[in-house]
Parts: sequence; C-alpha cells; structure tokens
Amino acid sequence: MKPSQSATLGTESIGRLLIKQAVPASIGILVMSLNILVDTIFVGNWIGSIAIAAINVVLPVSFFIAALGMAIGIGGSSIISRALGAGHKERALKTFGNQITLTLLLTTAMVVFGLVFINDLIPAFGGKGDIFEPAKIYYRIVLYGVPLLALCMMGNNVIRAEGKPKFAMIAMIIPSVGNLVLDYIFINLMDLGMAGAAWATTISYGLCFLYVLWFFLSGKSELKISLPHFGLDLPILKEMSALGFVTLARQAVVSVTYLLMNNILFDIGGESSVASYGIIARMLMFALFPVLGVTQGFLPIAGYNYGAHQFTRVRESINKAIMYAGGLGLVIFAAIMIFPEQIVSVFTTDPDILSETPHYMRWVFAATPIIAIQLIGSAYFQAIGKAVPALLLTLTRQGFFFIPLIFILPHYFGELGVWISFPAADILSTIVTGYFLNREIRKTLK
Repeated sequence: MKPSQSATLGTESIGRLLIKQAVPASIGILVMSLNILVDTIFVGNWIGSIAIAAINVVLPVSFFIAALGMAIGIGGSSIISRALGAGHKERALKTFGNQITLTLLLTTAMVVFGLVFINDLIPAFGGKGDIFEPAKIYYRIVLYGVPLLALCMMGNNVIRAEGKPKFAMIAMIIPSVGNLVLDYIFINLMDLGMAGAAWATTISYGLCFLYVLWFFLSGKSELKISLPHFGLDLPILKEMSALGFVTLARQAVVSVTYLLMNNILFDIGGESSVASYGIIARMLMFALFPVLGVTQGFLPIAGYNYGAHQFTRVRESINKAIMYAGGLGLVIFAAIMIFPEQIVSVFTTDPDILSETPHYMRWVFAATPIIAIQLIGSAYFQAIGKAVPALLLTLTRQGFFFIPLIFILPHYFGELGVWISFPAADILSTIVTGYFLNREIRKTLK
C-alpha cells in the first residue's frame, strides 16, 4: 500500500471517513454475528436446545484465548495508527512484528492450559448436568483452532489501522460464510452433531488465517516486515501490553460474566434459563453490529489524527461517531421492542423458552439508544494511547456495575433481577463515561 493511502485518515472529511471505515467494519461484524446466529439456529434445530447451552458454556474460554489476539491487535494498532500519522514507519513495522510473535506465544500456551484442565473448566463455566458432555466435545475441537482465530483478530486490526477497511471486512466474512457452509455439511448432511459444529468452526478459523496471511504477503499491505522486526522490543511491548490489556480485560470480564450468568441462571431456572441466555447473548452480538462497526471505524481515525496533532479533527470524529452510533442504537432498540417473540421463535420451538425469553430480551436491550457514548468514549482513550482511563472506562459497565448487580438484584426480583441488571449497568456506565469524555475534550482537544 502507498503511504498516501493511510495519509487520507488525516485529510479526508471526517463524515466520509467514518462511513468508509464503519460500513465495511459493520458488514464484517454483521456477517460474523449472522454466522453465530445461524450457527445457533442450526444447532438448536438440528441437535437440540441443550446444544445451544453447551456452546454458550464453551464461548467464554475460546473467546478469552482469542481475545489475546484481539488485545494485541488493538493495542499494537493504536501504536501503528499514531506512528503512521507521525511519519514513524519503522516503529510501525517493529510493532507489527512484535504483535505476531506475542500472539503466537501467548495463545499456544493458553490452548495447552485449556486442554489440560478441560474437565475443571467446563463445569466451572456452567457446563453441568446434561450440558457437560456436548460442551466437552465442542470445547476440545474448537480449542485447536483458537490460535488461528487469535492471529486473524490481531491481523484484522492491523489491516484496519492501515486504512484498509474493505480487506478487514473480507477477513471477517470468509470464516463466517465458511462456517455456515460447513455447518450444513457436517451437521445436517453428515449428522456429526456437536463434533460437526465444532469442526465447522475450527476449519473456518483456518480459512480466515490463510486470507490474512495472503494479504500481508501479497503486496497489499504497507507494512513490509523482515526477520529483525519479530524480535521482542521491551518499550513497544510495554505500550502495546498496556493498551491491549484494556481489550483483554474487557474480554476477560465478558468471560467471567458468561461464567457467572450461566451458573446463576442454572441455579435459578435450570437448563432452559441458560438456553435463554444463549439466545439473548447471540442477539447482543448480532443486533449491535452497526454500533460496533462505527466504534471500529472511529479508532484508526482518532488515533491517526491524534498522532498528527490534528485535534479539531479528533473532536469532530468523536461527535460524529456518537451521533451515528446513537442513531443506529435507536433503530435497534425499536426493532427489539417490537419483534422479540418472532426473533426467539427462529432459534427454538421449546415452549418454555418461547414463553419467557422475549420478555427478558426487552429488558436486556432497554438502554441500547445511549450505549454509543460509553463505547465511543472508552474507545477514544484507547485510540490515543491513554491506557489507564481506557481500562477503567471499559470495565465500568460489566466489571464495576453489571457483575455486582447480578448478585444483588435477584435477591429482590428473582430471575427478572438478572435481566434488569443489563439496562441498569448501561445507564450507570454511560453517565460515568460521558463525564470523563467531556472533561478530556475540554482539557486536551483545544
């Protein structure tokens, strides 16, 4: 890629840049979310509702290991965006090489750990009773492909940091489409059950990895690294780790949340409540795709212009990102409020799940119109390299508010208290993030 192409992040109009960056990111997230959604539909209809619960149990473990790649990708990409904005090409190259080395070392170690303690981890994450055996089958196979997924997630963020959102979008689409095709073949045609669902997922990770590898080797990338760039550089590792830890901490809290939710819901309502959460969790991944796409598109724009000291453009990118994401959040909110019964019926025919889940889903999405402030606010601090406020604001929703609430509210409202915790945490975290973001804008972006 020519240097002038990444330089457009500092010259093109913010509105146009946000659309160019956010639309491919949104499409990529949409296809990935559809993959998870349709995968759940396939599993629920072709294997059974217990299979949905089993996959939901495994997700925290595989997501956390894959999140290592995402954390390294976002942490390093913040450095790369700012380095390219400041004209420091060699620093960007060294950062990319360190990202690859660190991702391989950490994810491989985590997979070994996950396999050794397989019989302890699955029950700890809610894989009890009838859920245990199908969860174990799925877990073991999927774990083999997680390092490839981590490399894909790391590479995807680097591609986006270079200002190549369309290639990043394709990298997200390939494994999703591959997984759906393989799901149909392995589960429906070959009747391989949970093993078929797991192999479809693992092979799709491999397809994504091959595409990302092709991108960086084919001349499409601006980052032409050589062997010396793979050697670990302590200052870069420190900055990348500090920024990446924000993402890792967020994903770790997500994994802990899954663990707690699965166990709390299992104790209150049994397997059906865990299955309801599995459906709602997938809708959270799916329905918020345009809001998350705007957030992803915002990161390289804010990072590049901050590195280039174009603070007026940074401030404009914050305002427009919140406006775009907030408007999309309002549309999502309306759709969920109007059609929850129809949405749930796509996943299962189980009468118990059909009767309760729509009501719970309305509560979970109740604060969707305001979450843009929290997402863009915490992303801003990560984009500009301020790790501590980024970490604290990222953890406000699930770490500081949601987890305490799911322990407190069920004592007063029973199972409903678990679902009320979602909008309560959204509102509280948005207030906190809005305050600190406004203070930062007034203080720094003059």
